[in-house]
Amino acid sequence: MTNSSLQLIPDAINRFGARVHAVDGHQWNDATPCTEWTVRDLVNHLVSEHLWVPHLLAGESLEEVGDRYDGDMVGADPVRAWDEAAERSLAAWKGADLSGTARFSFGEAPLTMYADQMLVDLTVHEWDLARGCGQPEWLAPAAVDHSLAYARANAERVAGLGIFAAPVRTTSTDPVVQLLSLLGRAV
Repeated sequence: MTNSSLQLIPDAINRFGARVHAVDGHQWNDATPCTEWTVRDLVNHLVSEHLWVPHLLAGESLEEVGDRYDGDMVGADPVRAWDEAAERSLAAWKGADLSGTARFSFGEAPLTMYADQMLVDLTVHEWDLARGCGQPEWLAPAAVDHSLAYARANAERVAGLGIFAAPVRTTSTDPVVQLLSLLGRAV
């Protein structure tokens, strides 16, 4: 992997944000490849995830943050909610020191792993949002390559967390299709 997730995250945040801004007002309740989430639910998930970033990178524990980012974080204006969360997340990632660890729901892990997971989340959910809204489904090759390498190396552990659907078999050599299939998307 030639680029670190820390280098790739800012562009991934901006790409996801461009997708959020391209959602037509009537599409917020449309389905996404995440079968239990609408477009609005998917954006809400990413807003919540990115509100957590400054806390976790600053060394706060899950208990210290509590449940303040549970539930509906987008309210009546999902675009504004995303923009605010993205701004806070970008500021925290900028110059972040990933040499430490943090406590997550699955246990203690290096912050580099957290950055990798956030890049995977942004990349895969960018595709989910594009598919759900009928937007072009292009994904940045560097983000895909990094995410695919992480997903392959952690496939067994990720499967055990239950956060992605079971892998979908594919014979495609396209890295995008391989990544999405590995993380339970039928492309």
